[in-house]
Amino acid sequence: MSKEFVGGAGGFGVPKTPCMLPPKPAEMLESVRGEGTERSAVPSPRTAGDRSLTLRTGHSLTQSVWQQDRRRFLRPSPNSRLSRCTTASSHRQGREPVVNTILHFVGIDVSKADLDVCLLPQGARHRLANSASGHQQLLQQLPPPGQVLIVMEATGKYSRQVAAELLQHGHLVAVVNPRQIRDFAKAMNVLAKTDRVDAAVIAQFALKVQPRTLEKMPEQQAELDALVTRRRQLLQLRVAEHNRSEANDSLIVRKSLQHTIKHLDAQVEIIEEAIAKLIESDQQWKNKSDLMQSVPGVGQVTASSLLAEVPELGQLNRQEIASLVGVAPFNRDSGTFQGHRRIYAGRRAVRSVLYMAAMAARRSNPVIKAFAKRLEAQGKKTMVVLVACMRKLLVILNSLLKTNSPWKTLHA
Repeated sequence: MSKEFVGGAGGFGVPKTPCMLPPKPAEMLESVRGEGTERSAVPSPRTAGDRSLTLRTGHSLTQSVWQQDRRRFLRPSPNSRLSRCTTASSHRQGREPVVNTILHFVGIDVSKADLDVCLLPQGARHRLANSASGHQQLLQQLPPPGQVLIVMEATGKYSRQVAAELLQHGHLVAVVNPRQIRDFAKAMNVLAKTDRVDAAVIAQFALKVQPRTLEKMPEQQAELDALVTRRRQLLQLRVAEHNRSEANDSLIVRKSLQHTIKHLDAQVEIIEEAIAKLIESDQQWKNKSDLMQSVPGVGQVTASSLLAEVPELGQLNRQEIASLVGVAPFNRDSGTFQGHRRIYAGRRAVRSVLYMAAMAARRSNPVIKAFAKRLEAQGKKTMVVLVACMRKLLVILNSLLKTNSPWKTLHA
C-alpha cells in the first residue's frame, strides 16, 4: 500500500489509491498490544467477519456445529438501548451491504474533555477536544461521507452530541454497547485499557464487525424521548422521597419530604400533559397509541413509553422484538449440561414499564390471564411467569402495530 497521503500534516490523510483489502488484524494491533505481550505462533483463526461469510457457504463443519434452534435466530440481535442515540434511531430497514463503499474505519473513544480518534487502514491517531471547535476539526479531517464507518461507545450525553453532528453531515455512525468493545478487546488479546488503546480497538471493531449504523431521528421523536425520560426520572425521585418519609420520625424532615413530593407530583403532571399533547399532534403516533391502549392492561404510560423507547415496535418479528427489549430467554447449554434459560441485556426502562403492564394484564386481559394460569399449572416460578407474560404482551403489541389492527380477544 502506498505511503503517500493527501492532506495536511494535521489531517488523517486519505490514500491516493484506496486499498480494498484491509491489513491483517495482527498488523493493526501490533502497536496496541506492545512489545511485552506474548503472541502464539499458531496462525490466528478467521475473524468474525470471515466467520459470517463461512456460515453462508454451507461448510459441513459449520453446519454440524451451528444448529439453529427453531425458537432462536442466527442473525445478530438488534442493538440495545445503550446503542441508541437520542437524536437517532438504531434500527435500519434491512441492512444494506456497505462493504464495497466503505474504505475507512474510524474508532472514537469519547470522554468528557477529549476525543481519541483512530483511522484505519492508515493507522492515523489524533486527540481532539470534545467541544464545538473539536467537532469541526474532526469533520474537516475525516474522509468524505459515505466512505467511512465511524464507531463509538455509548457514553451518554458526551457521545450523543458527537454522533448527532456526524449524522447531520451525512456520515455513517454506529454507537455500540461498551461491553461489546471490551469483549472484543479481550478476544483480540488486548488487555491494556487507555483512551488511545480503546480508540484503536474500536476502529478494529468497526473494521471486523461493521455494526449497524444509526439513522437520523426526527425532532419530535427526540422530544418525546426526552419527555418520557424526564417523567421516569421524576417518578424515581418521588419513590425515593416516599421511602425516606416512611423511614423518618422527625416531624420537620417529614414535612420537608411531603413538600418535595407535592412539587414532584406537579412536575409529573406537567410532563404527562406535554407527552399527551405531543402524541396527539402526530396522527401516526396517535393511531399507534390507540391500538396499544385497546389491549387490556396497557395504559397511556405504557403506550407513550413504548413509542419513545421502542420505535422499532411493529417492524421486527417476535423473536427480534423480544431480544431487543430483553425479555427473550437465552440458552446456556454445553454438552449434556442444560442450564436455566435467562433473559439478558435489552432495554431496562422498557422492561420496567412492561412489568407493571403485565401485572395489570394478568388480572384484566383474558389471553394473558389464561397464559399465566397455564404456566403456573406447569410449576413455573412466579418471576418466570411474569417475564413470559411480559414477552407475550410485547409480542401482541408488536403484532397489532404490524397489522394495524385493534385488539380482539378472538384473534389475539
